[in-house]
Amino acid sequence: MRRLWIPLLLLAALAVPARAAELTADAVNGAELRNRPPAEDKMDPVAIRAQVLLDRAHVSPGEIDGHFGDNARKALAAFASARGLDSGSKLTQQLWDALRQDQAPAIVTYKITRDDVKGPFLKTLPRHMEDMKDLPRLGYTSPREALAEKFHMSESLLAALNPKSKFDRAGEEIAVANVMKPNETVPEITRLDIDKQAESVQAFDKDGNRVAMLPATVGSDDKPTPVGSFKVDSIDANPNYRYNPDYKFKGVKARKPFDIKPGPNNPVGSYWIGLSIGNGYGIHGTAEPAKVGKTESHGCVRLTNWDVTFLGQHLSKKAVVELR
Repeated sequence: MRRLWIPLLLLAALAVPARAAELTADAVNGAELRNRPPAEDKMDPVAIRAQVLLDRAHVSPGEIDGHFGDNARKALAAFASARGLDSGSKLTQQLWDALRQDQAPAIVTYKITRDDVKGPFLKTLPRHMEDMKDLPRLGYTSPREALAEKFHMSESLLAALNPKSKFDRAGEEIAVANVMKPNETVPEITRLDIDKQAESVQAFDKDGNRVAMLPATVGSDDKPTPVGSFKVDSIDANPNYRYNPDYKFKGVKARKPFDIKPGPNNPVGSYWIGLSIGNGYGIHGTAEPAKVGKTESHGCVRLTNWDVTFLGQHLSKKAVVELR
């Protein structure tokens, strides 16, 4: 009987699973729709490109993470509806072509600045509100977190696009989502339509044109958000957060009110939009953008920090808010 001989190096190569292709700016910018839908269980160049294009159209997919999940599908359905397309949340060729009318690259190069890395940064973000009240500022925990939020990305996607970067050196060039549109003119937002069931906020101008659609976390069974027609009471960037024991939040044992200093990681994030409901109800940001639209809130309307900042910067102080 003949004996098969296979070199040891070849055997070793056969035993090692193939490495996944490196995620690059070129792979994302050149991504084209395939017969199968973009992946949800792993980072997918088509999903990344679609998420960036949706974000640029102000039909927010929430955190751009490369996974085509619920928020991305809701955004896609809203985008299709606005353009009279009936494909819903399925990424068809017709819808893909409509998205790609924005011909800007999805991923661009950004040079890290001194402001991006100067901090100060928190060593860790406290889990309990009582542990936050003595901190001078609720800032980011790292330059990577700050840069990810600046470009509406998950930290995991930012790291995957820049596998050799530590994001802590000014002057270094990195690949980021192309979400900035500095010369864009945005009309004043005069009405918000908040759908608790769909977990979305739709923003309209005075002529009834939709300006933006944003994913949201709206209330819970324990602390439901009221329904009805309300007005905007206040619009504040970088707000302090004041906890009132009457809120009776789970896990908070304090019996006296206390204040938490501003910062993107404070309990209401980077913006507070107060509503004429009373008892501390409003629209605000969050320290956990990945959970928007996926977990419960304490009764308020929670958005990503970048979405609530967009809203706060373009919202009329006389805006009407419809909660249903």
